[in-house]
Amino acid sequence: MNGKWITVSGAREHNLRNVDVRIPRNKLTVITGLSGSGKSSLAFDTLYAEGQRKYVESLSAYARQFLEQMQKPDVDTIEGLSPAISIEQRTAGSNPRSIVATVTEIHDYLRLLFPSIGKVHCPSCGKPIQQQSAENITEQLLALPEKTRVMLLAPLVRGRKGKHEEVFESIRRQGFVRMRVDGELLEIENAPDLEKNKKHTIEAVVDRLVINPSDRSRINDSVELALSTGEGLLIAMIQNGNDWDDRLYSEKNACLDCNISFESFTPKHFSFNSPYGACQTCHGLGNMLTFDEELVVPNEELPLEEAIHPWRRGGRRAIIYYKKLLASVADAYGVDLSTPFNELPASFKKVLFYGSDEPISYYMRRRKIVKPFEGVIPNLERRYTESDSEWTQERLRAYMGNRRCTACHGARLRPESLACTIGGQNIHELCRLSIEKAQAFFQGLKLSKEEAHIAKDILKEIQSRLGFMMDVGLDYLTLDRESGTLSGGEAQRIRLATQIGSRLTGVLYVLDEPSIGLHQRDNDRLLATLKELRDLGNTVVVVEHDEQTIREADYVIDLGPGAGVHGGEIVFAGTPAQLLRAKKSLTAQYLRREVEIEVPEKRTKAKSGFLEIRGAAENNLKNVNVKIPLGLLTCVTGVSGSGKSTLTDDVLRRALFRRFFGSKERPGKHKELRGVENIDKVIVIDQSPIGRTPRSNPATYTGAFSIIRDLFAQLPASKVRGYKPGRFSFNVKGGRCEHCQGDGLLKIEMHFLPDVYVTCPQCSGKRYNRETLEVHYNGKNISEVLEMTINESCEFFSAIPGIERKLRTLREVGLGYLRLGQPATTLSGGEAQRIKLSAELSKKATGKTLYILDEPTTGLHFADVHKLVEVLETLRDEGNTVLVIEHNLDVIKRADWLIDLGPEGGERGGKVVVAGTPEKVSKTVESYTGKYLAEMLSE
Repeated sequence: MNGKWITVSGAREHNLRNVDVRIPRNKLTVITGLSGSGKSSLAFDTLYAEGQRKYVESLSAYARQFLEQMQKPDVDTIEGLSPAISIEQRTAGSNPRSIVATVTEIHDYLRLLFPSIGKVHCPSCGKPIQQQSAENITEQLLALPEKTRVMLLAPLVRGRKGKHEEVFESIRRQGFVRMRVDGELLEIENAPDLEKNKKHTIEAVVDRLVINPSDRSRINDSVELALSTGEGLLIAMIQNGNDWDDRLYSEKNACLDCNISFESFTPKHFSFNSPYGACQTCHGLGNMLTFDEELVVPNEELPLEEAIHPWRRGGRRAIIYYKKLLASVADAYGVDLSTPFNELPASFKKVLFYGSDEPISYYMRRRKIVKPFEGVIPNLERRYTESDSEWTQERLRAYMGNRRCTACHGARLRPESLACTIGGQNIHELCRLSIEKAQAFFQGLKLSKEEAHIAKDILKEIQSRLGFMMDVGLDYLTLDRESGTLSGGEAQRIRLATQIGSRLTGVLYVLDEPSIGLHQRDNDRLLATLKELRDLGNTVVVVEHDEQTIREADYVIDLGPGAGVHGGEIVFAGTPAQLLRAKKSLTAQYLRREVEIEVPEKRTKAKSGFLEIRGAAENNLKNVNVKIPLGLLTCVTGVSGSGKSTLTDDVLRRALFRRFFGSKERPGKHKELRGVENIDKVIVIDQSPIGRTPRSNPATYTGAFSIIRDLFAQLPASKVRGYKPGRFSFNVKGGRCEHCQGDGLLKIEMHFLPDVYVTCPQCSGKRYNRETLEVHYNGKNISEVLEMTINESCEFFSAIPGIERKLRTLREVGLGYLRLGQPATTLSGGEAQRIKLSAELSKKATGKTLYILDEPTTGLHFADVHKLVEVLETLRDEGNTVLVIEHNLDVIKRADWLIDLGPEGGERGGKVVVAGTPEKVSKTVESYTGKYLAEMLSE
């Protein structure tokens, strides 16, 4: 074996056709080809899966049971393989506690930095915190009302796991009689048997006192003993009526002006995932679920008597009560109930929503009631809190939305943690900075000699991570950006930056389209990063369609010649220079410009007005006004972080979803949205899977399978046997094979080995029982129909218009190679998106629909982009409006209208650089998109 190559022999995973291929080690290799040609099957399902599996197999059987096991790929041999790391193009999850700073570990180092060198201030008055003596604490206790009962406790364990038997023994040896364990006062002789895997808090009761000035000496002695036992901390339990309140005193952190004390800071006090650091109101989330005025009054054009939605739902008696209450409030303030809600005075709306202290009189069951009006939102909050009915709470939740926490205002942490600063910034203010600004902050940070020595290693780690993020083009991201809001490309580049930081060598890295979401301007930085990973001594394999990446790779593997059953072969393998001379490669034909997406001879002009967003100011948008021409194909362009997704998704899509579907998502800041009356619905088409189980497939998603089942149920053989459409469904009992429950496969659990899937021995993978398979249409049973390709099924069902129309649209978007019953789990992102597009195309168009797509070219080859553009133009030609966020210049040059945001990303973006035809944008000097577009239009 030549040690310079990874040699794959007989790869047959998915649609790969017994592929033999060599991949150079320690080089940058691009795998390209049509969508569905087998790129991911070779890169991820074969190379990565085998590299990961072999590494895990080297571990003990005990260790393997705790790790995710990868199934052995269908391949004869792979030689020269290194341990593999996959950096896939997937979103980073939707956990609201996950932010850019936590994913990159920068937040972990900040939590170390702040307790080490942070300047502690009083959260109340802002003055620097100072130490207080036992005498100061004694004075504060003596200031309590005379005869107040007080217990002094010394904290020994605070939120730490373990049985803590040695702590109980220590308390006993020191002569203390009582203690408090997890909030419960106990005699030391009754020490509990604690669960070692739960966190516990243990405090020794040092003394029980009744405040009396003559006992100053005893109180002072007890305070000193408690402080020494509790290592500088003391808790005073102070009786307040029938309750006892805890007050913490500290020798180290105290404000003598405000009589505030808190314990010394540790890293957990700066974590919003720890109860010691998290805001007590929102528990570290930064947001709260509260009643939303816009959801309570969804239609402001209705008269006042009909506008308050939750007061018009429920039992008859409740509706009558709230109707009379509303009439009394309106009468008290001289408002007519027939007045449209949007014409009401702002002062009255405030009283209506949040109540008034002034008594209002109204009659209920002939009895006059006089009391203040509590307001609609306090009323809903009270009912939600007091109700024991899950049905009532679920109904009221429909009027709730996420809002900034009223206590921490989105900072997530306790006030005392936020009062600790470095360079005048607290940890939340640092996390609000962009990567670029955070790097500048730490580079300019001035520290004393002692502080610099303490923080040297921590600052080195923080700055190196910030530098790697800059290198992969993510300088515009803020550190507190939620991971769930990142695009797949951004999430992948964060993981890429982390891997560069690890400085590993001898590793096989497999990446899935890292250029997704990147403007052409930022591609050079990404390529430099990939080359740096290679130069460290790693093998980098990238599944990619980007022209620049293909041209700058060391080696290119082109799969094809077609997709699905027509793909899975190596069309070309060699250097980029050799690829340009390849005759059979479709990729080479596009690179040589023998085949290309032409610039339209004439631009389509708007005929039916505009959809206009005014005053958009969400995130980094600078109060922009944007006009989207109706009936055209419009592209929103701009560098990464310029505000494209904020404008299109956060503002426009959310506002339209709230209007058309009553969505609970709050639209991004904007003044108004005009022209909505010119569209009748909005459809978002993304690249999320069409289903997460093998039961979902193109036939079920497009609705063709329902018509096919109806057809089979109408056949004479079905009518004689009494078969209904459900008989031909593999999701319900009756006609399916019950041995495999309609899956066609059986999963065999192998415990510490990966699960094995075998074809069902009873139905031989056909999914149905023998009786169902005896019903035939044109010589084929239902299982054979599902095994046909879409091209074959179009001809087969040509006499059935309802089925043929749905299947024809699948073929028109270039998916004729897919099997009708192909499991959704085997489809690529590009294939899933085109199935969604075809489902919309097969419906009868109203001509007034707005389609929103976010980077639809993800995962698409040049030829697939060609077909996609034709599909989008078909939607436009039917009178619909198509709005696309895109970086692909082939799509941009075909668009009728462009909205270019920027000029930069982050704070330096958020403006409309230019809006108009591609020709107009190409002549705009300030536009980065225009610069690259000009080169393409001049060819």
